[in-house]
Amino acid sequence: MQEEIRDKSVALVIRVGKTGAKLTEESLKWALRKYMGQGKAAHGKQSVKELVGQGAGVQSIEVTGKNIGSFERVARKYGVDFAVKKDPAQGKYLVFFKARDADALNAAFSEYTANVLGKQKEKPSLRKQLEKFQQAVREMAGKEKNREKGGMER
Repeated sequence: MQEEIRDKSVALVIRVGKTGAKLTEESLKWALRKYMGQGKAAHGKQSVKELVGQGAGVQSIEVTGKNIGSFERVARKYGVDFAVKKDPAQGKYLVFFKARDADALNAAFSEYTANVLGKQKEKPSLRKQLEKFQQAVREMAGKEKNREKGGMER
């Protein structure tokens, strides 16, 4: 009976030792992942909370317009860390960015405004251009040969 109790207690110690080792290993892995992840800061578009949590000073600019997506594309191109918050009452957007990204943001805004202004230039419609070309062709082909009479027709 004593041998049976001894064997069971040894088995229990071994089982607890393995479980404890696994638990220690998992907790160390978790702590390492947490520690290694602290140094990495998010880049590009992020939430306002993440942007403020990075510790850098945050500034904001008010942007109007429905095509904020094109601004996001340009801001990512310039590597600006930013957050966009819509103000539903006014229909405007607030763009938050880090203070150290001010120069990059100015460059991004200048490209964005150039893109927006370039799109706003009114292009002549294709129908009007077609009508103009058709009229020019009619004028050029004003004199045709009349096959029945053999002369020129007006």
